Amino acid sequence: MNRRYRLDTMHIDSQVLETIVQTASDHFFIVDGAGRVLDVSPGAAAVYGMSREALKAATVQELEAQGVLKPSISLEVLRTGRPAQLMQVTGTGRRVIAEGHPVEVNGRIERIVSRSRDLTDLQLLQDEYALLQRRFSEHLKRSHVGPSEDGDLEADLDTLQVRSRVMREVALLLKRVAPADATVLMLGESGVGKTAFARQLHRWSRRSEGPFVEVNCGAIPDNLFESEMFGYQPGAFSGAARQGKAGLLEQAEGGTLFLDEIGELPMTMQTKLLKVIQDGTLTRLGDTRSRRVDFRLVVATNKALAEKVEEGTFRLDLYYRVNVIPVTLPPLRDRREDIPGLVEQCLDGLNCRYGRKKLLHSSVWSELMGRDWPGNVRELENWLERAWLSSVGDLIDAPASHADHRLMQVEDGEADWSESSSFMLGHRETLPDYLGRVERGVLDDLCQRMSSTYAIAERLGISQPSVVRKLRRHGLVINKSS
Repeated sequence: MNRRYRLDTMHIDSQVLETIVQTASDHFFIVDGAGRVLDVSPGAAAVYGMSREALKAATVQELEAQGVLKPSISLEVLRTGRPAQLMQVTGTGRRVIAEGHPVEVNGRIERIVSRSRDLTDLQLLQDEYALLQRRFSEHLKRSHVGPSEDGDLEADLDTLQVRSRVMREVALLLKRVAPADATVLMLGESGVGKTAFARQLHRWSRRSEGPFVEVNCGAIPDNLFESEMFGYQPGAFSGAARQGKAGLLEQAEGGTLFLDEIGELPMTMQTKLLKVIQDGTLTRLGDTRSRRVDFRLVVATNKALAEKVEEGTFRLDLYYRVNVIPVTLPPLRDRREDIPGLVEQCLDGLNCRYGRKKLLHSSVWSELMGRDWPGNVRELENWLERAWLSSVGDLIDAPASHADHRLMQVEDGEADWSESSSFMLGHRETLPDYLGRVERGVLDDLCQRMSSTYAIAERLGISQPSVVRKLRRHGLVINKSS
């Protein structure tokens, strides 16, 4: 009886799988570990220019060599051992987006299940995006900022140190879209102030009483990303907290979730995030119950997401979901009118932090206003802190190159500790403050010259997670152009 039931169940499961393949709007390939095509959905013939029987009689190696698959997603999965997504050009000249997933048994890839979607099938999604953009433009034309709101806006602009016309326009745009829950995509070079403007958008929104949860997608190790973002149930994995944990998505309930550097989001997490955006639900790691979540999504990147879509490292459907209201923050070199206010604000913060009242020498302003600041506001702040720390008296007149030179000497082990004022205790400075200052200086220098946290960890002889924590504590990020 049990054996008969198992056989019937296997037959039903086989029929279910066949029905999925036969009726799917996506084009499925099922390939074995050697690259042989085991099954193909019927609709694939029109896209790939070969009959279903001919495709099933071939290997993906042969199909790639013949130009039917350019390139083969299944071969990419076999090569890397991981799920993959890429853009394909088929033998019929169509451009499709394909993704593949390995099926492993005892650590060995036995099958690859891939599906592809003709980009013309995404026309509805593109039309939806265009409709949202039109509605948003119409909303801007109808809306206006009243007298009382205008006064509030000026106060907020003073806080953000906005003086330039172009940044005032950016702020006004954010002020107008703040009451809606539409997703905002902030674009701009590293260090232009995307986080500060995301926080201001949150303060202007109807969710201002809720939490503002900031996530740097490039700072969380891949193996911890799912548990950190989605949370987990008790006993979900070894070392999990006994009471479980709510993930960052749940922690943003009723507020704003800010995903910085979303271009660094792992592909598997892109798929899960897309589902959360579409359904408004998530499932914790180790749980079978879905939970409702309600937050406003704001994302930021210094990468060209459209290029990452072309490279196959960012999902096209997620790109359209997050690119509802794109807002570009210009680099500091294109809005030099903002520099004096930013310098004043930063200098006030440094004087408060270190218990001094230092002033800038007038000769420093030509340096500040004349530089291009490739690291933008963040580089300006780091420059000022180095100049502040390296100046002996209460007048800051040392050029940044002097401070940079001292930090380079620390890296090379050549610093003259007895003569360099950077390495003397400041007025009212405690030992922990002093050690923190030296640590920040060394890390800041390495961030300018090294390309990854792994390289910094190797240079310092500490673990990569320790480097990530230290950079986060000091508010530092790696200069991607290095």
